[in-house]
Amino acid sequence: MEGVEIKRPLKLHFIPYLAPGHMIPMCDIATIFASHGQQVTIITTPSNANFLSKSLPSIDPLFLRIHTVDFPYQQVGLPSGVESMSNTPDLASSGKLYAGAMLLQEPIQNFMEKDPPDCIIGDFLYPWVHDLASKLWVPNLAFNGFSLFTVCLMETLRTNPSIYPHMDSDSDSGSFVVRNLPHPITLSGRLPKSSEEFMGSMLEKELKSNGLIVNNFAELDGEEYIKYYVSSTGHKAWHLGPASLIRKTVQEKAERGQESAVSVQECLSWLNSKRHNSVLYISFGSLCRYQDKQLYEIACAIEASGHDFIWVIPLNNGKEDESEEEKQKWLPKGFEERNIGKKGLIIRGWAPQVLILSHPAVGAFMTHCGWNSTVEAVGAGVPMITWPSHGEQFYNEKLITEVRGIGVEVGATEWCLTGFEEREKLVSSDSIEKAVRRLMDSGDEAEKIRSRAQEFGEKARRAIQEGGSSHKNLLALIDDLKRLRDSKPIE
Repeated sequence: MEGVEIKRPLKLHFIPYLAPGHMIPMCDIATIFASHGQQVTIITTPSNANFLSKSLPSIDPLFLRIHTVDFPYQQVGLPSGVESMSNTPDLASSGKLYAGAMLLQEPIQNFMEKDPPDCIIGDFLYPWVHDLASKLWVPNLAFNGFSLFTVCLMETLRTNPSIYPHMDSDSDSGSFVVRNLPHPITLSGRLPKSSEEFMGSMLEKELKSNGLIVNNFAELDGEEYIKYYVSSTGHKAWHLGPASLIRKTVQEKAERGQESAVSVQECLSWLNSKRHNSVLYISFGSLCRYQDKQLYEIACAIEASGHDFIWVIPLNNGKEDESEEEKQKWLPKGFEERNIGKKGLIIRGWAPQVLILSHPAVGAFMTHCGWNSTVEAVGAGVPMITWPSHGEQFYNEKLITEVRGIGVEVGATEWCLTGFEEREKLVSSDSIEKAVRRLMDSGDEAEKIRSRAQEFGEKARRAIQEGGSSHKNLLALIDDLKRLRDSKPIE
C-alpha cells in the first residue's frame, strides 16, 4: 500500500549452550520474541532439536523455527547421540562436550552467512559469538542464565580480588563479607579457582556484547543492583523474565523440558489430595549427584520432619532397578513402605517441576539454587530451602536468603567444581530437618518468609503482563534493535 510504512519483523538467531539449564530458558525467551511477531531461529544440534521441539509451543514456523548443525562426536571422542550436558556423567565427558560445542562455530557461521540475522542472541559460553556478530555487522546480545545480582557479585569479586581475606587455595573455606555491593553479603569459601577463572573470562567477554538478556524480573534483582551493574560495567541489562511463566496450561507446564518420569495426572492427583502448603518439594537439578550417605541423611530428615514430600532423584544417580540391599545404602529400612504413596513420592528422572511448583499444595522447595529452579520457585511464590552445590549457586543462595528473605539455608558450605564430584562434607539429617521445620512448621518466621515469597510471586506474574516491567523491557528492546537495523547504511 503506497504511503503506508511496513514494519518488518526482526530476524533473530538464538544459540543456546548444550545443557537443559541453558536451552530451556533461552528457548522460552525465544518464544516470547516470536509471540510478539519477530522471526526467530534457534540453532542447535539434532538430538537437542528433538528435545526442544517437543516442548516448544505451537507457533507459526514463519516466526519460530529450529535449525540444526551436526555435533562433531568423532572429533571430541563422544558416543553418537551425546549432545547435552545432561548426558555427560563426569567432568571428562563434560569437557569433551564443551570442546564439541566450540567446534560448532564454523557450521553456525556458514549458516548465518547464507541467512544473516538482524541480531544474534548467544550463550556467553560461546566466546566466539561477538566475533561472528562483528563479521556480519550485526549486534549481539549475551545470555548467561544468571540473575543480575549474581553477575554483580561475580564481577565485584573478579575485579577486586583483595576482597578475599587470606584465601589462596581451593580448600580455604573461611567466611568473609563482601561490602562493595548495595547489601553486605557473607560468603563461606569461594569458587574453585579453575571455575572462578573460567567464569571470569566468560563474563569479561560478555561485556563486549550489545547487552545482557536476564531471565529475571527487575523487582527481584532490585533497582539498586541494576544501577550498580550499569555504573560498574557500563553495560546494559534487559530483564525479560521469568520466562517459565509463559507456560500457562497444565500441558504447557508438563511439557517444559524432557518427558516426565511420572504420569502428570498421577502427580496432580496426589497433590490434589494434600492440604495447601503441606508438601515439601525436593530437587537438586539434572546435573547434581549426591552420594548414598548424603541421600540417606536426606531421607532420615524427611521422615523425621513428618511432612509430605515429592523427592526427585536423577536417573543417572544410580537409583534405578535396585535390589533391597542397594536401596538400604541410601534409604532407611522400610522407608518406602512407610512413606511412598501415603506421605510422599520419589520421582526417578525428569519431573514436571513448573507444574509441581505452581500447585497450591507445595509449601517449600529444597533446591540446589540453580537459577532456573530459583526463578521458577519465585514465579510460583514458593519459599526455598537452599542447598547450593557448585558454580554460581552459592551466590544465588544469598539473593534468596540474605537479600530478599524468601528462603532459609540448609548450611551447605562446600563449593564443588561440578555437580558430579563426591563431597567431603556431609550435611547432617539434623541440619536438614531443622531447615525443613523452619519453613514447613507453623511459626512467625515461616509465615513472614512465605508472605514475602508470595509477594514476589505476584510481582513476577505482573512483570510479564502488559504494562509490567519485563513486558516493557521486551518492547523497548525490540524497538532498539529495529532502530539499529534500520539505521544501517544500504550496501
